[in-house]
Amino acid sequence: MIKLQDLEKSYGNLHAVKGISFEVKPGEVLGFLGPNGAGKSTTMRMITGYIQPTRGNISVMGTDVLSNPQKAQEIMGYLPEGAPLYGEMTVAAFLRFVGQVRGMTAQRLNERFDEVVRQVSLQKVLSQPIDTLSKGYKRRVGLAQALIHDPQVLILDEPTDGLDPNQKHEVRKLIQNLSKDKIVIISTHILEEVDALCSRVVIIAKGKIVADKTPMELAQMSRYHKAVYVRFSEEYEPLEALRALPEITEVETCSDHGYLLYTEPGTQALHAVNQLIHDRNWDVEELHVEKGRLDDVFRRLTMEDAA
Repeated sequence: MIKLQDLEKSYGNLHAVKGISFEVKPGEVLGFLGPNGAGKSTTMRMITGYIQPTRGNISVMGTDVLSNPQKAQEIMGYLPEGAPLYGEMTVAAFLRFVGQVRGMTAQRLNERFDEVVRQVSLQKVLSQPIDTLSKGYKRRVGLAQALIHDPQVLILDEPTDGLDPNQKHEVRKLIQNLSKDKIVIISTHILEEVDALCSRVVIIAKGKIVADKTPMELAQMSRYHKAVYVRFSEEYEPLEALRALPEITEVETCSDHGYLLYTEPGTQALHAVNQLIHDRNWDVEELHVEKGRLDDVFRRLTMEDAA
């Protein structure tokens, strides 16, 4: 597993990371979230051994990163923010160079080269200099170099940055498949990615952990959890009737004849709303119960910390 204990990092008077501790086990995909400047990238760089912590301990699959960073890096694949690459090299030459630097045999490198190129869909650009590639293709090259040696641990900083929706879908599918036998840590600003990929989420703000939960547990902290959304096909005047329901604590008017109904915990609000609709013979285009919104929870947790 990956284990962080009381990890801190200071740059002079700037205290970037303040006593972070958590563990990640094989098979887990950990979403590592936080606003800009929260300490995400700094923490990931400490895990990968690229910068030294001011205080604390890090172990990766039993290897102490501080005392033996090179051994730890041998079992890690790292996609850093911005994915710095050698722009004058072709994609094929760069990936083979990375494999050679990592000490892979020629046979093993050939096997992994073909597999990774297929996984990340780089076949069309293998002979192009990296400088000539789009931002999306550069991101895929960065992901390919992190995968070339088939690492046990993947540390990915904004893995889908710059990709179009189709490419994001493919990369997410790839990460899901890889996570079956690897530890994956993903730093991302895209909250839909957390829902799609992560089995667990750690949120940090101002260098401290403010939440460590599953995506479902976080969604249940949202004020929208179990709220009922209803959208009518015509412009009725339902506010008075909706507010009169004892199961409803608040009604928020949305656009296009839509209403968000906040509910009393433990009540059968959907049944009550459905019965009202039936009794009034209202035509409804949409009716569902909200599971909760991660962006709502993220804002509240990180803004509370800032306050």
